Amino acid sequence: HKLAPRISPNKTIEGLLGGMVAGIAVACAFGWLAGLTLAHVPQLVLVAAVAVLASVLGDLFESLLKRHAGAKDSGTVIPGHGGVLDRIDGVLAALPVFALGKEILGF
Repeated sequence: HKLAPRISPNKTIEGLLGGMVAGIAVACAFGWLAGLTLAHVPQLVLVAAVAVLASVLGDLFESLLKRHAGAKDSGTVIPGHGGVLDRIDGVLAALPVFALGKEILGF
C-alpha cells in the first residue's frame, strides 16, 4: 500500500508502521538503559511515534522538493544514495521532536 505514490513511490504504509514499531521499541530500550521507569513508557511512546512521523514527513517533503525541481537526487556527494540531504532529511525533521520531548518531559 503506497503512502504517497506521487511524491515518493517507494514509501509504503507498511514501512511507516514498521518504522513506528521499531522507533518505539528503540525508544523504550534506550529509556530502560537510561534508567527510566515504566511510568515513563507512555511519554517515550508518544515522543517516538511523533518523531517517526516527523521523520517520514521530512523525507516526503524533501522528495516533494526534488520532484518540484525535476531532480532525481539532491546531490552527488554520496553517489547512488540520492545525495547528503536524502540521508539526513528524516533526522533533521525528527531531531527537534526529540529535543522538545527531552525538554518538556525532562528525560
